[in-house]
Amino acid sequence: TLVASAIAAHVSLSPCFIPPPPPGIVDRPTMTRLVLFDIDGTLVLTGGAGLRALNRACEELVGHSDVLSGIPVAGRTDRIIIHDAMAKVGHEMDEELFAALKVRYLAHLEREIDQPGRGTKSVMPGVRDLLETLHGRDDVLQGLLTGNFEDGARIKLGHFDLWKYFRCGAFGDDAADRNALVPFALRRARACGLADVTPDRIFVVGDTPHDIACAQAVGAVPIGVATGGFTAEQLRDTGAAAVFEDLRDTDAFLQLLR
Repeated sequence: TLVASAIAAHVSLSPCFIPPPPPGIVDRPTMTRLVLFDIDGTLVLTGGAGLRALNRACEELVGHSDVLSGIPVAGRTDRIIIHDAMAKVGHEMDEELFAALKVRYLAHLEREIDQPGRGTKSVMPGVRDLLETLHGRDDVLQGLLTGNFEDGARIKLGHFDLWKYFRCGAFGDDAADRNALVPFALRRARACGLADVTPDRIFVVGDTPHDIACAQAVGAVPIGVATGGFTAEQLRDTGAAAVFEDLRDTDAFLQLLR
């Protein structure tokens, strides 16, 4: 069947996969701050590559086109998005179908990420300089906290040459509920050399209220950035400790880490 063949074609990464460090980086036992970044709308925008890829996967496996129309995606995990898409078209979600949709989605994403797409497709303002600056600090470990599947995160960030900055993270593979992701990221960060930090030394950076909420769920510091679909005011209203219009002011961001 289409489902079985899709699963058989997939070779998945270990759920505890840690990307190799960039050249010159070593484990740093003095790392006392963990900065976790969301991807879509925070680090990059992909011109709709993810939506196109998932719509194509759904059309191929369940016969419905444009299935994501009307389904909210910003700040949500890929698993929840797929679940809602199947519910919309009346398909019962089981693990076999989910696995097949994931495989097809990732295969399409590999191709769609190279297309011009619609809307903005770029690294968000200030991101590259900020990541490079944080990479050079002995006291900071950078990680990801995203609803993307891990392979999807790699595809998106790899396209923009940003994957190299992240040694660990938590992903949509780990939990359907975004509020459950920080502990996964923290455990992997400790395996990379992060000290035994308190929650006020964990910073979650994102562009949606879901990012703010997942930080608040564990007592971490929520930092909003208004480069996605929400305004600075909306992010402040959800309880962000600090909000930036974008990430171009590296010095102001670094002040938060003191």
